[in-house]
Amino acid sequence: MIFLRNTSMSSRHSRNLVLATVSCLLLSVASSANAQISELNAIEDSVIKIYTTQAAPDYFTPWRLLTPRQSSGSGSVISGNRILTNAHVVANASYVQAQKHNDPQRYQARVEFVSHEADLAIITVDEPGFFSDLKALAIGDLPDPLQEVSVYGYPIGGKTLSITKGILSRVEQQVYAHAGAYLLAGQIDAAINPGNSGGPVIVDEQIVGVVMQANAGGRAENLGYFVPPSVVRHVLTDSEDGMQNGFPDIGFRTQTLDSPSAKAAYGLRADQNGVLVIKVFDGSPAEDVFQENDVILKIDDYDIAEDGTIKLSEDLLTDYKHAIDMHHIGEEIAVTFSRDGVEQTAYLESQKALESYSLVKGEQFDQIPKYYIYGGVLFVPLNMNLIKRWGNDWGRTAPVTLLQARNEWSSPERREVVVALQVLAADVNLGYHDWRNWVVEHINGEPVRDFDHFAKALKGNLEENVVFENKNGYQMVINHRDAITSETDILAQYRIPAAYSTGLFPE
Repeated sequence: MIFLRNTSMSSRHSRNLVLATVSCLLLSVASSANAQISELNAIEDSVIKIYTTQAAPDYFTPWRLLTPRQSSGSGSVISGNRILTNAHVVANASYVQAQKHNDPQRYQARVEFVSHEADLAIITVDEPGFFSDLKALAIGDLPDPLQEVSVYGYPIGGKTLSITKGILSRVEQQVYAHAGAYLLAGQIDAAINPGNSGGPVIVDEQIVGVVMQANAGGRAENLGYFVPPSVVRHVLTDSEDGMQNGFPDIGFRTQTLDSPSAKAAYGLRADQNGVLVIKVFDGSPAEDVFQENDVILKIDDYDIAEDGTIKLSEDLLTDYKHAIDMHHIGEEIAVTFSRDGVEQTAYLESQKALESYSLVKGEQFDQIPKYYIYGGVLFVPLNMNLIKRWGNDWGRTAPVTLLQARNEWSSPERREVVVALQVLAADVNLGYHDWRNWVVEHINGEPVRDFDHFAKALKGNLEENVVFENKNGYQMVINHRDAITSETDILAQYRIPAAYSTGLFPE
């Protein structure tokens, strides 16, 4: 009896131990699940929906704005009571609002800092207590290839937060759709739609990227791009003093040296690789250092391959430009190069890119377009804002002469293209009513240097007639007295507030 009783007690004790162990496991699993849910909720609360009212200038009629439009994007809370989002979400915005997760109220926001190059912006909300219950997300490191990531945001089709998953499929230099900069970008196969812009890409509760654009052209599905952590950190550091310096450009352009014959012709050994210098800009840090036909072998500690790439890690190659991009203005960049087979190293101070590097300026935002109306002819500088006004397919629909200018280098003699965009029909310009998109090379025989030079020549003209001429010798002639006396009537007839843009002639 004692034996049987002891066996029963032992069995009961064993069952209790098993039950206790199972209970502990269940509690552990439940605790882990609750922790994961809590972490997920914290991330969700840190993702903000952003509403904007945007009114961009109309570069076809630069004295007025396009019809204001409402749009939305996403953002994430970072340190310092700031919200990180895309520049294109707030570009040309006249009104910005922020909305927290599961909160119907919208709070007025203001833009603190914008990097259009990197398509990043920092906004904040001054409403007391707005950030008190929100966790600031840290900036993490670039994920490994094929690592799973989560994309948070508020895409169109609903009002609530969306979370999608994908893998990091590629990292390389890409042309950013917003402002056309060529910077490092990550590619993921998660679905990205309008409204996702500015939302965080998350791994282990950290921001490892900022969603910026979906695949262009519809040639592939479920491909999107994000701004990687290195670019995000560069912009955050740049923002610390409140002044936007951007990414450096030390003032030279190159082409790849894939050809063995070309490498030999420029004095490279069989074991050397690099890129050939084809242009050195006046006034740049490179001006007195490099010459055309030098071969750039190394930037800092990064060896440049014959295809122009550098190795960031065992699994990551990208364009050598990234080694320059990651410097801040004023920092020193070591460049190793070969001239006629002699290798040497120079140290250049990184500086902001000069506008004179490109004959056609890149797209600008939050700025007033320049224009001058003379004799009923609308003259404007050529830039990417104007070219993109021809629509999403501007590469095919914009005038060929304007597109070709994008492939030309600038020079001290010609820093900008001036275009007679359209003719506002009047007696003073009879015979030219159908002239449009016409590039002006000379004014009264003098070469046009840039738009400011052109405008000053017009305003200060003392000749009886003003003769505009293009590169093929075709001329447009406007009587100066008639242009002046007809100005008020033309402006009134076409409801134009002023003959030229604000700030064109600083007092």
